[in-house]
Parts: sequence; structure tokens; C-alpha cells
Amino acid sequence: MWNRLCCGVLFSVLLTGLLSADVIELNTGQRLEGEVLKESDDAIFVDLGVDVIKIPRERIRSRETVTSSNDETKSVAKNPNSLYLTAKLPTKNVKDLTEEFGEGVVLVQTPGGLGSGFIINSRGFCVTNYHVVERETQIAVTIFDKTKTGDIKRRRIEDIKILALNPYFDLALLQIPTQEEFDFEPVFLNDDDDFKEGDSVFAIGNPLGLERSVSEGIISTKNRNFEGIVYIQTTAQINPGNSGGPLFNRKGEVVGVTNMKLTFGEGLGFAIPISYLRHFLKNRDAFAYNKENPNTGFHYLLPPQKEASAK
Repeated sequence: MWNRLCCGVLFSVLLTGLLSADVIELNTGQRLEGEVLKESDDAIFVDLGVDVIKIPRERIRSRETVTSSNDETKSVAKNPNSLYLTAKLPTKNVKDLTEEFGEGVVLVQTPGGLGSGFIINSRGFCVTNYHVVERETQIAVTIFDKTKTGDIKRRRIEDIKILALNPYFDLALLQIPTQEEFDFEPVFLNDDDDFKEGDSVFAIGNPLGLERSVSEGIISTKNRNFEGIVYIQTTAQINPGNSGGPLFNRKGEVVGVTNMKLTFGEGLGFAIPISYLRHFLKNRDAFAYNKENPNTGFHYLLPPQKEASAK
């Protein structure tokens, strides 16, 4: 079946009556249009309308999903390794965006405390803060799944896998085991860095364990410097338990990862810029977690000793 694709035949199937379709560009330059029925770590299965084919991920150059609903078109694009989602989304109010993307925000629990996180792809990859899972190996995630009736069902999932850690940028990448009874609902990452001071933003998280709390504010500054690292400063309320959760813009794109606030200060919350997160994800192999290595995520080399000066 795959040989037919390698012979230079271009399949292009127009899917009428469907609300969404995936456009997949292969390394050979061919483009396929169809519905993705199933995904695994090494391949995806696409319904072309006349046949279902298996495409190895290593042969995919890019992937884009076009969704049409209520005469409104949403263009969704994945980076080449399908690690996270980006999109061209319309501006909406916070209420509608919370309804649309709230399922992608999760509660992260460890024996030492709790925090927040958000799902970035259909394989269950989840981002949170390093300090939320620091020195922890027993991690659980609670997903808030919306049922067909509109009710929210809490689903606690254990045996969460740690994929990568970056203590310097306070970021961690986890993987939630695949679930047969429901699909993951990932959020979209901002890929343009087009946000600026005064833009409206909102955070979803679990401050002090108060699940699915929403706080709204603006970007006070996008380049607040603390100890050599740049943070987004926001008036959206950030409290313990928000750590690792997403900071959204008014399109529903994640522009930052909330991680701290100033003690004894109001309206002084901070988030890790999305550019740092994208760099961490694209270079995650450099920060790969190894439970056998206590220095996972970083390793400091001793500086050379200066020779004693002659007297």
C-alpha cells in the first residue's frame, strides 16, 4: 500500500460533509488529504475516503488540520515532528475560550504537593513546571473530561512518565498514558510571539487546589528580567497551584507557562514566555529524563583551577 505513495502518485480526496480534514505533506513533497483515524508513537492512520493507509511519522514533513464550523474556518498546523499544535484562531471572549480549551488543562499531583499543566498533543504529552515535579517520581494527573451531556468528569490517571526536565527554565515534559475511553484535548501554542504589553490574557489552573479556576488580566510587560531569565509579567492572578498552567491570549493560544508571583504583591504574576517552551520542546533530547542519573536535566562541570601566582 505504501509503495503506491512512493511512485509519485498524488492522492487528493475532497471530503464533503466532514467538519475537519488533515492535510499531510510527505518528505517527497506529496500531499494527502483525509481524516486521521488513529495515532501511535511511530505512525498515523489516515482515511482517504477510498482507502485507509498507515504513514510512518518519519516520512511526514508537515501536517495541517482544517476545521470548518458555523461558517468559521480554523487552520491548525503541527510542527514537523508533531510534538505540539499551532493554529490561526479567531479572537473570542474568555468565557467561550475557557469552554473550548479548558479540557486541555490538568491538575498535576505528587506526594509533595500539586500544580497545573496542559496537554500539547493527542499522544498525551503534558507541560508543567519543573518545580512541580522536582525530585518526584510518583506523579498523577487529573483530567477534566467533558461528557456528551456537558458535565465535567474528573479522571485521575497515575503512572505518569517524565520525558524531559529543564531546571533552569523551570519546565518539565510529561506523558500521560493513552486512555481507551476518551481522547486527549490538546491546546495550541502561540508561534508568532506577537503579544505585547496591554494585551488581554487569562490563566486556567488549580490555585490552592481550587480546580479549573480562571483569572483574567493583561500583560504588564513581556520582558521582565529575573536572574538572567526573561518573564512575562501579568495582572492575571497567579497563586500556588497555578504553577505549570497555561497563560492564554484572546485567541486561545498559550503565550506563557505560569510559574510564580511576588509575595505580598497583588497583580504581580509571572509566566515563562512561550519562546522558552518551544525551545525546550524542540531540544527535549538534551534534557531527557534518566531516573538513574541524579543530575538529569543539567550537569555542571567544575571550572579549571587557577594556578597560584608566583611570589
